[in-house]
Amino acid sequence: MTQLEHARKVYQGYGADVDKAMAVLQEVPVSVHCWQGDDVTGFDCRQALSGGIQTTGNYPGRARTPEELMQDLDKVFSMVPGKKKLNLHASYAMSEEGDMADRDAIGPKHFAKWVLFAKERGMGLDFNPTFFSHPMVKDNLTLSSPDEEVRRFWVEHGRRCIEISQYFAEETGIPCVLNIWIPDGYKDIPADRLGPRARFKQSLDEILSVPYDKEKVYVTLESKVFGIGLESYTVGSAEFCLSYSDYKGITPLMDNGHYHPTEMVSDKISSMLLFHDKIALHVTRPVRWDSDHVVLFDDETKEICKEIVRNDALGRVFIATDYFDASINRVAAWVMGLRNVQKALLFALLQPNGRMKEMQDSCDMTGLMVLQEELKTAPFGEVWDAYCEGQGVPADGEWMDMVRSYEAEVQLKRR
Repeated sequence: MTQLEHARKVYQGYGADVDKAMAVLQEVPVSVHCWQGDDVTGFDCRQALSGGIQTTGNYPGRARTPEELMQDLDKVFSMVPGKKKLNLHASYAMSEEGDMADRDAIGPKHFAKWVLFAKERGMGLDFNPTFFSHPMVKDNLTLSSPDEEVRRFWVEHGRRCIEISQYFAEETGIPCVLNIWIPDGYKDIPADRLGPRARFKQSLDEILSVPYDKEKVYVTLESKVFGIGLESYTVGSAEFCLSYSDYKGITPLMDNGHYHPTEMVSDKISSMLLFHDKIALHVTRPVRWDSDHVVLFDDETKEICKEIVRNDALGRVFIATDYFDASINRVAAWVMGLRNVQKALLFALLQPNGRMKEMQDSCDMTGLMVLQEELKTAPFGEVWDAYCEGQGVPADGEWMDMVRSYEAEVQLKRR
């Protein structure tokens, strides 16, 4: 009996189908964030990263050009199983024959090379307006600024990003998720909490007045509890963003690093699914705060994926990764985090959810606890290795050697 045959038999005894789980997983797209490869630097503005976020570390080998970033992404894709999309920030615009537009003037032509890159790899594109790291971020304010010139600039940026998102969807044939997040807030206690939020609402209304195909572009709004320099007040709070999403009929996005330390996104998913046709997630790993550490195969990542799977919501949840670590090899960070999201999804698909729900509804909480604990030591590793083999990517214990070779042959030669 092979290891996979043994795993099939064990999981069958619990009421789970190994082959069905692998077949389902290979059709679930995970959106890969481009900004891990270059420390969120982008190509349109060489201003230092700012706006309530920062990258720590100075590991050698950072991608410095679009070509190097694409090269690194291809290496990542070769080591990560499953269906993928590529998630771009607007700051990754490329000049067209020397024409580098400011953010209020970007258009589809500045992303044509990214579209070609995606189409050649059979993947879709997601998009994010970049409301940070720019001279027009004044006093940590953008769409909520009392300065009308600042607001006009960023409203136009948002409107153009909707146009670009529809271009992505039409070119790739795959819907584009457009995510809006702003860094606006105050370091110390504000005198007026309502005014900035009223201006933010008005700015969003103006952005969303642009006509777009809602079957091709899913606009999402991402909240945050605080950022560096925004410790006392964040304009785009969870309450604001959820309320605005309901008001405007767009999709709420939850980043599991954007809440208070004792809040768990896994506990929020079922409530959100009751009231929204679609929800979106940025999967990260907060350590004490929204520090965007590399995603691990940890309890919260597994619980998030279990909530998606057990509620039959794989087709209703847009899953993307969002982290950036410059203290370790950036390709390894990408690969490890993405593989762990895939692992957590596979782990969730191997839970006998129907059986466990029946046990809960019949108040057999003793049996449920025992089953949940036994599943933790079921032969999951054998299934994961078989899934990787079937996807043509290296198993655990093999891919890091590929990263080391790539680092020596490519990354360390970047000076």
